[in-house]
Amino acid sequence: MNEEKIREKEESKAPVSFIEQFIIDDLKAEKNNGRIHTRFPPEPNGYLHIGHAKAICLDFGMAQKYGGKCNLRFDDTNPVKEEVEYIDSIKEDIHWLGFDWEDREFYASDYFGRLYGFAVDLIKRGLAYVDDQPAEVISAQKGTPGQSGIKSPYRSRDIAESLDLFERMNRGEFDEGSRVLRAKIDMTSPNMHMRDPIIYRIIKAAHHRTGETWKVYPMYDFAHGQSDYFEGITHSLCTLEFEVHRPLYDWLIDQLKTDDYRPRQIEFNRLNLTYTMMSKRRLLELVQEGKVSGWDDPRMPTLCGLRRRGYTPRSIRRFIDLIGYTKVEAINDVSLLEHAVREDLNINTPRVFGVLNPMKIIISNYPEEKLENVTLINNPEDESMGTREVPFSREVYIEQEDFMENPPHKFFRLAPGTEVRLKGAYIIKCTGVRKNENTGVVEEVYCTYDPDTRSGGNASEKKVKGTLHWVSAQHAIDAEVRLYDRLFNHEDPAGQKDKDYRQFLNPDSLRILKGCKLEPSMRSVRPLDKFQFQRLGYFCVDYDSTESNLVFNRTVSLKDTWAKVKK
Repeated sequence: MNEEKIREKEESKAPVSFIEQFIIDDLKAEKNNGRIHTRFPPEPNGYLHIGHAKAICLDFGMAQKYGGKCNLRFDDTNPVKEEVEYIDSIKEDIHWLGFDWEDREFYASDYFGRLYGFAVDLIKRGLAYVDDQPAEVISAQKGTPGQSGIKSPYRSRDIAESLDLFERMNRGEFDEGSRVLRAKIDMTSPNMHMRDPIIYRIIKAAHHRTGETWKVYPMYDFAHGQSDYFEGITHSLCTLEFEVHRPLYDWLIDQLKTDDYRPRQIEFNRLNLTYTMMSKRRLLELVQEGKVSGWDDPRMPTLCGLRRRGYTPRSIRRFIDLIGYTKVEAINDVSLLEHAVREDLNINTPRVFGVLNPMKIIISNYPEEKLENVTLINNPEDESMGTREVPFSREVYIEQEDFMENPPHKFFRLAPGTEVRLKGAYIIKCTGVRKNENTGVVEEVYCTYDPDTRSGGNASEKKVKGTLHWVSAQHAIDAEVRLYDRLFNHEDPAGQKDKDYRQFLNPDSLRILKGCKLEPSMRSVRPLDKFQFQRLGYFCVDYDSTESNLVFNRTVSLKDTWAKVKK
């Protein structure tokens, strides 16, 4: 099934969210001349994570679905924290998810001149003033939600003086933190964001795009809505924490607009996941402290980390469709995300044989020089993937856990005197073992095979209860396999406010297995190729992989093993 048909099928099942209903209603009312224009406004101060994917799918998805446009606009208003590396990674992640901004790549810094001019206009109209007080004093004067704020002694400052000081702030004549520009709104407002908010501050740092041009930079609340207005955005979609900012957003637009057009801010719930930390600050700490190997560590919720682990764009979009958009904050079970990944990989990945913890089987009555190929289906879910030939020989590897010398009741794998089928090949029977003389550990298992039981043969109807995967020892390729698990072992590590989140790091989130054995068809794999290792899970070729040292990451197990743990 091709990707376009899958997407159409999934979209047809997705319910209409309250945001989509707003868009439908606006189109029916021919609001904004029937235009739909959204934007995705990331801060270039870190890598995107799966929470951002929810916003990307909404912003780009709604524009795509209703014939509109979506801008990519970087909120680059704080040069201290921004890096070009982050900008490049953000663009790569959006493309990976399947969206494109065409020629509409913008930056808040594109509007620094216009924003500065608007700030000057507010001063001239008596709607903004320069405040000389320290930030902590300004914060204390704002009061509480139940108590009015205290007006700044500089609130009645002469307009000409504020204009002069603001211009000198931008010339670099004052120290950082010594002065700010505040909007003059209402110090008695029940909304704290309306109590004369700071709209400009002094930052003496070179900007990655404008260099040393500016010494004052707009606050997010000041730049965001105005940038929406400059770009003709119709629907400014953002997460619920910005709901209390909306009155300020609207107030600033009212001071700027010259006609009936105005962007509409609509808020939705964030994407939160169990066993996951979404704070960019916390994720940065994990990287800086070496708790993970980097932003693209496969245990991280970053999009580059999920990509490296083997997650697919389609599975992430499907997961976001499943959880939807509401006004209620909630923590989504990460198992649902893993289910979406399994569902997609089950349809779209070929099956191969891989043995992670090898145990050698010697088939004593199989001719030593004999070699034959068995034909195996690449994916029973998709016949178009065809078949492959896998070599079979006298010595094969199976998983150590598939053999037990003294098995419990209902152990349907290999044990002394029992029979199992090697998938696609023959039924074998265990006749003995060889143990290490010092440790007593079984190192080789001896079997016989029934030549009349080859899969597909005339006499292959013989029934056994166990079927094992295997790899021919003569043809096996060595590989390193990294078994990734959840990074945290607490369901809500971010919610434990009185504890250090680091104490909830899962010590078993990564296990590295050396000397794993793979079938020879895996010799030509490339980074990010994905496979199902039969009976074991889904795996992805890592960036570290080379021709001489294949490295695979476990994307997800075949079943939700954590569900059993929680019970």
